Amino acid sequence: MSSCCKMSDLLSERITVVEDLYKNREPVPEMKAIYFMPPTTKCVDALIADFKTKPKYKAAYVYFTDYCPDELFNKMRLYCAKYIQVCKEINISFMPQEAQVFTCDNPGAFRSIYSPNSLDKTKTLDTLADQLVTLCATLDEYPGVRYKKDSTMENAKSLAELVDTKLSRHYELDDSGKKKEKTQAQLLIVERGFDPISPILHELTYQAMAYDLVDIHNDTYTYKSKDGAEKQALLNEDDMLWVKLRHKHIAEVSEQLPKMFKEISASKKQPDGKITISNLNQMMKKMPFFRKQVTEKTIHLQLAEDCMKQYSNNVEKLCKAEQDLAIGLDVEGVKVKDPMRTLLPVLLHQYSTYDKIRAVLLYIFSLNGTTDENLSKLIQHVKIEDEREFILNWKELGVPIITSSTSLFSRKPNRRDRSQEEKYNLSRWTPVIKDVMEDAVENKLDTRDWPHQSESPAAWNGSGAVSARQKHKASSQDERRTGSRLIIFIIGGISFAEMRCAYEVTQAVKSCEVIIGSSHILTPRKLLDDIKSLSKRPVEPLTVEERSSA
Repeated sequence: MSSCCKMSDLLSERITVVEDLYKNREPVPEMKAIYFMPPTTKCVDALIADFKTKPKYKAAYVYFTDYCPDELFNKMRLYCAKYIQVCKEINISFMPQEAQVFTCDNPGAFRSIYSPNSLDKTKTLDTLADQLVTLCATLDEYPGVRYKKDSTMENAKSLAELVDTKLSRHYELDDSGKKKEKTQAQLLIVERGFDPISPILHELTYQAMAYDLVDIHNDTYTYKSKDGAEKQALLNEDDMLWVKLRHKHIAEVSEQLPKMFKEISASKKQPDGKITISNLNQMMKKMPFFRKQVTEKTIHLQLAEDCMKQYSNNVEKLCKAEQDLAIGLDVEGVKVKDPMRTLLPVLLHQYSTYDKIRAVLLYIFSLNGTTDENLSKLIQHVKIEDEREFILNWKELGVPIITSSTSLFSRKPNRRDRSQEEKYNLSRWTPVIKDVMEDAVENKLDTRDWPHQSESPAAWNGSGAVSARQKHKASSQDERRTGSRLIIFIIGGISFAEMRCAYEVTQAVKSCEVIIGSSHILTPRKLLDDIKSLSKRPVEPLTVEERSSA
């Protein structure tokens, strides 16, 4: 709810109080209540409890975020039908994170899908499929579904089959009674292991860097103001400066922010120096606006400084080695013949254990796996003998970690040549998903690697969806939405770099909007912790009583 609107928006609709369904609430029998909830047994039972003996409210308006199963609907009807004024399924069981990014708000899906000890993999994939269907329904799209074929992993294929089946079922039951035809949209499903490099590298664009190097929890940045008081700032779509800067390289952000301060102070001065009543009036009107602008810019100046402090302390030297290992070429474009020579200085320096693990992984990925003996030496170097899972468990994602000498030459994907696009030596890597997006938009995805679970209309071609002569307005997204949509879902988390690619490709193509999503958003540290815990045995879930006593 809070990702879509503020409390003030609710107040303007005359909603006076927002409460948690599961908490003890005071009865307000003279008021009507809106129930906004997923169609689960727990929620329906809580609703029934509000009306079964003594009604807490005058009436109930029930809005489910997803399709409500018949048994739950019947149970609700049995106990509180006379109080329910409205019961609707609104298909929004996903989290709109940003303008072009969504999540299923389920970080636990990573473990459920990739852990060899998982007990609920099938159920998790089924839930993700339901959530993807509600996303398509909200966008009013019935996309063709494709998945990245993988010789070792079946999750993308399974999810594609589930989504396609559920989509056809959803559009058969359309309100108008007509069966909806496929729209000009494509949904591509890929496994996290298809690009293990992007979520591990140190990224130098503002958003990715901030979440990697600065302590940000629940999109909240905590900082100290000039007077030493602790303050908090929310980094979201309401902060227009954040939206403007988040995908820029930190070098550009550090350059632009001081300029913006100068512009504000210049705009506050009167051009002719005369002070008139009308001038004063104008200035008074602008003061809150100026104050808001100064506050926003102060927050980002502070955050950019925090990023740069970390960068100059450690990250700058790391980045060169990481980029060389990831790309396999140095800054001059010369092939890295001995990756170990690139890795060794990182291992010998006083970097944190996490940074060393990230470098070791990039080294292993660059070789498509290493020998048992070599891996043991690397693990000793990093001093993680008791925590080998940080590295070994990547095999659960289908990423080769240990190879025999025969398989050292396994096929690496062909990458687009981006040498002309490179602006910064320490930011040469481009996430693999960007190649995929561009190939999809240009209709160049190989059907052997990307089989169709179902096809959208044959005319689908994002690059040609709008006449080349038509003048594009780069203003609002709705004006640009004349072409097709490309929806990408990565099983097991997305990185901020991959999120950025969706905006870059949309901006470049104009006629195709790219939307990217996953179960959750990753930071490198979070991903490494998740990888490490894959081999843990599952813990028996606590009952409600046990949880409350704990």
